[in-house]
Amino acid sequence: MEDELQQLGDQVEAISQDIERVIPVLPDWAMPLIVLGVAFLTGVMIFRGVFALLTRAVAGRDLFWRSLVSRTRRPLRMALVVAALAVGVAVAPLGAGGKDMAGHGLLIAFMVLVGWVVHTALHIWTTVHLRKFSLDAEDNMLARKHVTQSRILVRLAGWLIVIVASSAILMTFDGVRQWGVSLLASAGAAGIVVGFAFQPVLKNLIAGIQLAVTQPIRIDDAVIVEGEWGWVEEITGTYVVIKIWDWRRLIVPLSYFIEQPFQNWTRDSSSLIGGVLLYLDHCADISRLREKTNEVCRASALWDGNVCHVQVNDFRERVMEVRILASARNAPRTYDLRCEIREALITWIQGEMPEALPRTRETVSVDAPERRFPAQFGGANGRPS
Repeated sequence: MEDELQQLGDQVEAISQDIERVIPVLPDWAMPLIVLGVAFLTGVMIFRGVFALLTRAVAGRDLFWRSLVSRTRRPLRMALVVAALAVGVAVAPLGAGGKDMAGHGLLIAFMVLVGWVVHTALHIWTTVHLRKFSLDAEDNMLARKHVTQSRILVRLAGWLIVIVASSAILMTFDGVRQWGVSLLASAGAAGIVVGFAFQPVLKNLIAGIQLAVTQPIRIDDAVIVEGEWGWVEEITGTYVVIKIWDWRRLIVPLSYFIEQPFQNWTRDSSSLIGGVLLYLDHCADISRLREKTNEVCRASALWDGNVCHVQVNDFRERVMEVRILASARNAPRTYDLRCEIREALITWIQGEMPEALPRTRETVSVDAPERRFPAQFGGANGRPS
């Protein structure tokens, strides 16, 4: 056994001597670079092979799996390259200082990779969770609830991941770590200044957490903010985008919905009651108007079958105010239903009950001329002269 080992050692030594004779002597820095370059290329080649296999495996599946592989492409490449470089650093003939520097760089790359993987996994989980819900459904209240919570929490978690990863990276440097520890220990004037400087950011961050938990607004809610009616189109980490009915966009900070009053038409349910006001003459036949209104509601595809009422709401000097209430499944359908009722009823009133249209009345005296002008017909006694 010892003889065999001795022969193997002699062969290795002979091969080493042959390599030294064939390959010229390289500088000290060249060989580590060559080893690390080979490790980097090896990681890239392994990634290409693994990614090709994954792409082929999901070729016949639905869009979710294809997008999943596409989304994890870059983190996977970074993971394989970092793993290959770690092996290369262990093998490369680096000095103590070089190994420490390379190890520090790989540690930072690993922290970035962990944050990236967590962020990607969070997005993938959100996508899988939101596949159960559809905003295009007629009753999309549950979908709007989950979409709102998921989007706000994902954005907040993304900021938290960035902050934690950045802090972890900075703490790997001795100078920064000592500065951070001393700054946290002092917590004096610098902390107060930083607190005041970041007050709007922290305010919106806390408001975002409150919105995600309590949900005074959700994605696709119908709201009235600052006198403008529209839908909640997007909720970011700092502001809310309101799509106004005429396609303008109203940008409102998150803290507004915690501190200021606003109207939410779809808070508990998307169904709404719309009102139509008619001003008619006092002689209008309310019973016929009520029958026609019920007929219009039943014939409309916008009516949800719940509320359809006609009430004399008020009397004025010249007209009476008639209020019509009708319900629909959501705010846009309610608005369209109100317009449809107005158009149908005014057309019907003009054709079938024109006397119900508002009129102005005046009293004209038709007394005999001799009573109005007695002097022209015989003086004061009324006798002809």
